[in-house]
Amino acid sequence: MSSFEEELEKHGNIVFPNKGRSMMPLLRQDRDLMVIEKRGKERCRLYDAVLFKRGTSYVLHRIIEVLDDGYRIVGDNCAVPEFVREDQILGVMTAVVRDGKTIPVTDPAYQRYVHLWCDHFPIRAGLIKTRQKLIDWKRKLF
Repeated sequence: MSSFEEELEKHGNIVFPNKGRSMMPLLRQDRDLMVIEKRGKERCRLYDAVLFKRGTSYVLHRIIEVLDDGYRIVGDNCAVPEFVREDQILGVMTAVVRDGKTIPVTDPAYQRYVHLWCDHFPIRAGLIKTRQKLIDWKRKLF
């Protein structure tokens, strides 16, 4: 089996199912497909969902800040951003396939979601952290 890097190099894009919960509610685990285009020479933009490799795992998270030497990124369902260097990014998501329908990232509904979700990141991060604390508290009680 070839790696995502090899497939991107060979075909220029890859389509694969979402695994994990970090990009919910946009991407549903084992139900939605992600269309990833090989990264070009240009820099990624604010709110791009980018594919990168962390250790042996591939991760798709969203850029919330463009920096001189890389990007600050976070999953749509995550509260803690991380730094990713320019050379770590393998590709950029260009569409989502949901229930057989392809939704490009240029779709107005997708753009509204991105701005609603990302423009209010500090509030969303606080809610996610609070939810996790409640879940942890409930586990300790029961």
